[in-house]
Amino acid sequence: MSTSPIWLCKAADVGTERPRQVCPKGSDEALAVSRIGDEFFLTEDTCTHALVSLSDGHIEDGVLHCPLHGGAFDIRTGKALEFPCTKALKTYAIERKGDDLYGLLA
Repeated sequence: MSTSPIWLCKAADVGTERPRQVCPKGSDEALAVSRIGDEFFLTEDTCTHALVSLSDGHIEDGVLHCPLHGGAFDIRTGKALEFPCTKALKTYAIERKGDDLYGLLA
């Protein structure tokens, strides 16, 4: 993966109730951009318990709920919060420049 910031999406395209799936250049996996207020977070998009896209889940109070078995993760840290999820999500640095969001995928 790249060590340079990679463009992900527009900040305006990320809602507060569901993550937005992105497939940036230089990454061989889908990622999820999540939002709490004016803060943005970047994690892997595949649940660590079962191979399902977390962008089909929902966010409530900073917690991302998996759509398949109801496990949950803290979108700030990637920490697994609810069973059956026990392994944390990978997280990546994200920065905002105007309305553009960039990820550091190293």
